[in-house]
Amino acid sequence: MHLIKQHVERDGSGTVTLKPEDPEDMWYAYNLIQPTDLLKAQALRRVTTTSATGSTSSTRMHITLLIRVRSTDFDPQASTLHVSGQIAAETPHAKIGQFHTLDLELQRNFTLEKAEGWDSVAREVVKEACESGSKRMGAWAVVMQEGEAAIVGLGGERTVVRARVKVDVPRKKGGRGHDKGLEKFFQTLLDTLLRHIDLAEALPVLLASPGYTAGMFQKFILETATRTGNKALLAQKGSFLVVHSSSGNVHALNEVLQSPEVQARLKDTRYTRETKLMDDFMTLLRKDDGRAWYGPKEVEMAVDKGAVGRGGGVLLISNGLFRAQDVAIRKRWVQLVDKVKDDEGGEVRVLSSEHESGKRLEGLGGIAAILTFPLGDLDDDSEDEETTPNVATNGEIV
Repeated sequence: MHLIKQHVERDGSGTVTLKPEDPEDMWYAYNLIQPTDLLKAQALRRVTTTSATGSTSSTRMHITLLIRVRSTDFDPQASTLHVSGQIAAETPHAKIGQFHTLDLELQRNFTLEKAEGWDSVAREVVKEACESGSKRMGAWAVVMQEGEAAIVGLGGERTVVRARVKVDVPRKKGGRGHDKGLEKFFQTLLDTLLRHIDLAEALPVLLASPGYTAGMFQKFILETATRTGNKALLAQKGSFLVVHSSSGNVHALNEVLQSPEVQARLKDTRYTRETKLMDDFMTLLRKDDGRAWYGPKEVEMAVDKGAVGRGGGVLLISNGLFRAQDVAIRKRWVQLVDKVKDDEGGEVRVLSSEHESGKRLEGLGGIAAILTFPLGDLDDDSEDEETTPNVATNGEIV
């Protein structure tokens, strides 16, 4: 994501103009744009005109529209984002209050004004979205079998299939037809891979397959780099890691990422750090020593008691909670994040609902905490709060 212009005041008012440059940028935009926000972008709208003789004609025109957002629709497979709302500024071809859906596109600017102001979470999303590729992309993976492969980017927020390669390889091994088909497959796969990765970033590249296909592809890469004198590719020899997978389907990637060998190689990536955090949390939860709690009310009480602060306190929260349609609910979680980070000095990790760690967290209600000191019976306290009515000083129930 490219930051085109930013004009945000201290009170959070103002606008930010961004240009999505990568499919993953649409995911960031999806997490940024909320109902009631003002969004300005280019739109393709059908315009009907009436001539002096009374005849009408209809044409589709590119115009810039400002809409008050009502809903968003994100397609994770196509990485497309559709934003629906009502037109908030009149143009010669559109009236205020009319409904329109803006289709955000790569390489096209959009300007966003937050209805409730740019809070700390929204600003952090913009910051992460605009980081360089090496910071956002933790690693690459190629999951393959003979004749088929998927090139996958392991990003900070999502695991995205960037390209698929399919080349017919004759099944009969040992013959010239099979060897030529395999060589063509490897060459096509290498060319596609080099169009997506930046060798200067020196990110790990996992080559996964059942059998020996991944190892053969690694050998082909190094032989090709030597033959063509590709020094940049040769310099990244150590970046390629061959691992076994149960199948050549991209769904086998989750299994690959759980192997100790891969986790050791990816230990500095956001994906592995967040996976380890969830593993640590689950370990503490099984110990049942009062240092791990999950659920909205339990975690909020732990924060109120100062147990998620300096010295090891960690708040784990799913980014799905910040996509709440109700502004008050979003504010609730933003205030909790600010309290832990700014007032208590604790660590806050916003986990992506698209990653395995985020999905595990969503299974626990989307929020959990590792405490600096043990607390007991928070679940009992939360039940009391829910069932005990508030009593006024005159004894009346309120």
